[in-house]
Amino acid sequence: MTTPLVLLPGMMCDARLFSPQIDVFGAGRAVEVHDLASAESVEALAETILAAAPPRFALGGLSMGGIVAMEVLRQAPDRVAGLALMDTNPLAEKDEVKARRAPQMDKARNGQLDSVMRDEMKPNYLSDGPRRAKILDLCMDMALALGPEVFCRQSVALMNRPDQTETLRCFDGPALVLCGRQDLLCPVERHELMAGLMPQSRLCIIEGAGHLPVLEQPDETTAALRRWLEEIDNG
Repeated sequence: MTTPLVLLPGMMCDARLFSPQIDVFGAGRAVEVHDLASAESVEALAETILAAAPPRFALGGLSMGGIVAMEVLRQAPDRVAGLALMDTNPLAEKDEVKARRAPQMDKARNGQLDSVMRDEMKPNYLSDGPRRAKILDLCMDMALALGPEVFCRQSVALMNRPDQTETLRCFDGPALVLCGRQDLLCPVERHELMAGLMPQSRLCIIEGAGHLPVLEQPDETTAALRRWLEEIDNG
């Protein structure tokens, strides 16, 4: 019997972020993508997801989605059959990053969300590769579809997020820690830290990818997720 899969996208992303994985896994298991648009705290977002998710599920999140996934795990560890953390960060936000949030939110509220995404955020997303331009266009489409209010709520949630190192240390289920080798936002050492907190986890570093390996190197990323799901289903 296959375990339902719940996926949580990154900041200013929607289900299209996981299109390659949904195409593969959706044929054989229930796959849900929950948006992170409804609240301005990680804790409230996790509560919303738990209210809608299956009783027990495999949980995967990328970037902000990984941050919220860790809070879901903290609130309801018995419901999480397995955890996949992709291109994310278990630590509270640094003060220097917090300081950049308010000017970005002001710009977003004043009709400049496109310039914030284009000039300040998107350049940090991807490695150089043949899909880069197409993926950047998709990122812009997703961000503009969600809009400035969601940008501000998500910014506040990220700014005030809790440290989750103890949450990970307490988890002993099947775990995948995955990132792109060229991720500038959530570098490899963050993932080595998470893997060290969960000795049972598999650390997978995707070559030729930055912050969005699910789109940059979909075949390799999906293969890693498939191995993780098989471990959950067979457990």
